[in-house]
Amino acid sequence: MTTRSAPGVLITGAAVLSAFGRGMGALAAGLDAGRPAFAPVQRFDVTGRRVGVAAAMPGDPDLAAELAALVEEACDEAKLSTPERAGAALFLAVHGDPRLARSDPADRRRFGGTAFAAALAGGAGLGAARAYTAACVAASTAIADAAGIVARGEADRVVVAGGYLVEADQFALFDAGRALAADGAVRPFSAGRRGLLLGDGAGAVVVESAAAARERGVEPLAALAGWGRAGDAHHPCQPHPHGRGLARAIAAALRRAGVGPGEVGYVNAHGSGTEQSDAAEAEALHAALGEHAAAVPVSSTKALHGQALEASGVLELAVTLHALRGGRLPVNAGFVAPDERCPLDLVLGGARAASPAYALTLNAAFGGANTALLLGAPS
Repeated sequence: MTTRSAPGVLITGAAVLSAFGRGMGALAAGLDAGRPAFAPVQRFDVTGRRVGVAAAMPGDPDLAAELAALVEEACDEAKLSTPERAGAALFLAVHGDPRLARSDPADRRRFGGTAFAAALAGGAGLGAARAYTAACVAASTAIADAAGIVARGEADRVVVAGGYLVEADQFALFDAGRALAADGAVRPFSAGRRGLLLGDGAGAVVVESAAAARERGVEPLAALAGWGRAGDAHHPCQPHPHGRGLARAIAAALRRAGVGPGEVGYVNAHGSGTEQSDAAEAEALHAALGEHAAAVPVSSTKALHGQALEASGVLELAVTLHALRGGRLPVNAGFVAPDERCPLDLVLGGARAASPAYALTLNAAFGGANTALLLGAPS
């Protein structure tokens, strides 16, 4: 029998934006419907591109304004007072100020990630700010760092936010690199998968100690039971073929929580829909979870809302919160046929009713970076 380490870290506030719309309700409705949000790009000119679709909200939303609103909403849900906000740091996962690429070279420091985070923190009445720019693990790394600080008693709470809105520069890079799915669909863990597609995503969460939440009488959304990070240093772009770094991250999260593999009831997979990454992730799950890997339900919701880059970790944490609290595991959309290299119990045909005690959400990024966050019901 495993022994709970009970680090006492909770999620007490959350807010999210996705291609399905603003708010947890819009995200939940999109996940439950199981219809991908991909559509022709209208936000900028894609003439001459191999691929012309993404999962984007209508119009041209402003990232700074959207993040400010999300931070405010998450802090409100956590019932943070003005002094409590002033004492909380902001960890922001973002590629940088959207104005950076077209700013004068001599003036670019004003538009970097750190300056962007500081401006957002100041506007929200928060304390110190820190920027995370490590691509698809930026937000999940920030959440893990926040959890560690809270668990060690170095802070009562940290606000973590992340954002990415589909824009021309990153779209062009992924298209030129032939990483985007030419058939306009993301097919995680499926035969015939062709690659990823980008999507809007932004969110904010309040990571708080159980003692502080209890003292304030706040009802938590979930326990952040465990977290793990590991690198495999295998290749600048490709994961280790056996998923060794991700397997270590999963094992670390379970060990920190004192949770056995058989207690994990759902895995929100990284599942980018690329040939190498999905196979490596399946191997990582089998290495970390053993025989339970064949039985635990798995889905990647990137097939619905797209790849949100730096915001992936916070958007998919919100997805996992919905699965835990709503009792419905989101579908692994886009599936056409099994791939023998991905022997997993994929959630197919629609959302699956379930009440998992614990759920993992996984992310991986270029450079061999891997994260695992384990959520559970608050005790």
